[in-house]
Amino acid sequence: MDLGPSVADVAAAAVRIAPHIHHTPVMTSRLLDAMVGANLFFKCENLQRTGAFKARGAYNAVLQLDDPASHPGVVTHSSGNHAGALALSARTRGLAAYIVMPSNAPASKKVAVQAYGGRVIECAPTLADRERTAGTIGSATGAEFIHPYNNERVIAGQGTAALEFLKDVPDLEVLLVPVGGGGLLAGTAVAVRGHGVKVIGTEPDGADDAARSFETGILQPAGTPLTIADGLRTALGDINFALIRAGVDDILTVSETGIVRAMRLVWERLKLVIEPSAAVPLGACLEHPERFAGQRIGIILSGGNVDLDTLPWNS
Repeated sequence: MDLGPSVADVAAAAVRIAPHIHHTPVMTSRLLDAMVGANLFFKCENLQRTGAFKARGAYNAVLQLDDPASHPGVVTHSSGNHAGALALSARTRGLAAYIVMPSNAPASKKVAVQAYGGRVIECAPTLADRERTAGTIGSATGAEFIHPYNNERVIAGQGTAALEFLKDVPDLEVLLVPVGGGGLLAGTAVAVRGHGVKVIGTEPDGADDAARSFETGILQPAGTPLTIADGLRTALGDINFALIRAGVDDILTVSETGIVRAMRLVWERLKLVIEPSAAVPLGACLEHPERFAGQRIGIILSGGNVDLDTLPWNS
């Protein structure tokens, strides 16, 4: 029996969420092509609603909930992008949204969640504390827990980004995707089944549980992730891991220096504001150019929610 969403689930999600999200553009850069020695195509999910691809999964999950008139709301834990996405999608349906955020999440992301109508509850910056706090709130309020990535409806929604990408650039040979919890990578792997496209996950060296899990075939603990890419500090989900093992070709890791370099290049050359997590795939291209030479490479720029007061090249 197949685990997780199907290609049909991703296609259905695309139709379901279409009225609520942006069909984001694809951009190119001749200079970045020359640096890597490949043709690079950038899917701009940093221009998505709430500033990240997470709006896709959140809307797909929330739009399938029961009648909002009698629903007690939703609860989740998130370092930022899923938090904002769930708050906005819940507001669309008139639902309360309780958002557990670690104390070290960027202040800009906490402010954004509140602006979307979410109720922010801070906790210690560990996965155990996040889960415990969300569970307590769910028990007290009856709110339904929407996991930020280890949820089939969320995964199907995230896969719609790749589905759009292939419609706009149908002859891609490789798709590069950042991986934290694995929702986007798993959804991408499902969405491209049968298209002959290689899918490669990219991850910071200091938060490499997905790479270790992929290499060993056994889900590895996240430990204490150390990376500027705050959106990728989460542990890989088990549903996601099964889909990743079935449909992903490899997972590459990237140095912190490489992440910052790639982030700055996107700002300078594409004139796009992206956050560190979104820079990891380009960082992989720059650090492993031999893997991509001469190919047509799709890169999902996962988000653009960056704290402008703490830019990495100003620290």
